[in-house]
Amino acid sequence: MKQKIKLAFLGGGLNSAIGRTHEIAIKMDNLYTLVGGCFSTDPHINQKTADQWGAKCYKNYDELLQDHKAYDALVILTPTNLHFEHIKQAFTHHIPVISEKTLVSSLEEAQALQKIITKNNLFLLTTYNYTGYPMVRELENMITHGKLGKLIQVNIQMPQESFIRLTKDGEKPSPQLWRLQDQTLSTMALDLGTHLSNMLSFLTKEKPLETIALNNSFGHYDVIDNTIALIKYSNDIDCHMWFSKSALGHKNGLRVEVYGTKGSAMWYQINPEFLEFNDNVGRNILLDRSSKEVTLAEEERYNRFKSGHPAGFIEAFANHYQDIYTALIDHLNHKSYANNYVFGIENAIESLALMDAMERSNTTKKWESL
Repeated sequence: MKQKIKLAFLGGGLNSAIGRTHEIAIKMDNLYTLVGGCFSTDPHINQKTADQWGAKCYKNYDELLQDHKAYDALVILTPTNLHFEHIKQAFTHHIPVISEKTLVSSLEEAQALQKIITKNNLFLLTTYNYTGYPMVRELENMITHGKLGKLIQVNIQMPQESFIRLTKDGEKPSPQLWRLQDQTLSTMALDLGTHLSNMLSFLTKEKPLETIALNNSFGHYDVIDNTIALIKYSNDIDCHMWFSKSALGHKNGLRVEVYGTKGSAMWYQINPEFLEFNDNVGRNILLDRSSKEVTLAEEERYNRFKSGHPAGFIEAFANHYQDIYTALIDHLNHKSYANNYVFGIENAIESLALMDAMERSNTTKKWESL
């Protein structure tokens, strides 16, 4: 029987956008136990969350940190602008940290954490659950094994409508206040742009070199809500990236199109079970987990239930948490971990450096190097 990892949560209460998703995902494969947390600054929500999830309730973060020997790792689920201080405090106790994306609010904060991690051999991973979809991992496997040939171009987008649509009563929606405060980088770039940067890095294994970008504010709020960018990646790959919260008709339009010299492939998050593949002799194939052509998505770990019964967002998170589990077990046993499916500080720095260059390009109206 596998060793269970004991987790504690900071944030993620019943009123949060993401806490319940993490709680379900960590329990899905019986690899983790949620033993406690400080789930909210609201005492009522904090206690109610702990009671509902069968976990110990800590009144504040200091109390949670002081009892760090009661758990193996801490999951940070607070708003992004608080992550840096929360992670630094956890590191003073050498607590392994799993952080909800985006890791921190700026490139400088990520670089500061990198120095602490390197000096003290600490554990820090960021969750990017879209990489956990079976057909996304199948696409990564196809690219790695050259089935698309040399990559030429990637189009990637994540349009949403949440900052421009109206409620059923014709009123403006009410996003969380921290999402309406742009700092050095726009909150949307941290929220959506880093997802796309991470996906590109995961699929291509290449590095962004330079970019030219355009930001706009089209919706109800005085924040950036639409970004379009061209990006040059290493190995001469061109990328078109679009992320938006002012694109009516899109709830979450994450879409990836990868073009190579031998073939192309497309994946759309709203229809996640299918991966479209086109080769250079005119064949068009729609792949799913049961297709004879797949070599990775057929694995047992990606088939909690048989193909035809869609595996979705939370299952992708659980897949991701399986890999985090493997990395964390190695760390707790003082071993190095090498896993293509987990994302450490280097990945965070790469994504934030790209967002930073895009921000500079919007100001200078020129190509900006990372």
